Amino acid sequence: EMKMLEKELEKKLVKGIRDLRGKAYKFTSPNNAGVPDRLVVLPTGEVFFVELKTDIGKLSTIQSYQIRELRKLKQRVFILKGPQELENFLAFIERRVKEK
Repeated sequence: EMKMLEKELEKKLVKGIRDLRGKAYKFTSPNNAGVPDRLVVLPTGEVFFVELKTDIGKLSTIQSYQIRELRKLKQRVFILKGPQELENFLAFIERRVKEK
């Protein structure tokens, strides 16, 4: 089975969120290496940080640190490994959007 590349996962996330009337901004923060890949903004007013990894991808030390710092600030950070976790996340988002 062909493993999905991080870039492909990202494309799928962006499209899935857009289909649910949200935005999945590419999140880069100068002088802050290791911040999550995407900032997901929903029509519900919710914002999530999303780090995408392949099935076998691992967080770097700096990524783990940045995620810990965001969570200390009560931010919701999702680490999605592979297409199945991405699908589950999009289903979770869809439920939230439909409830509002």
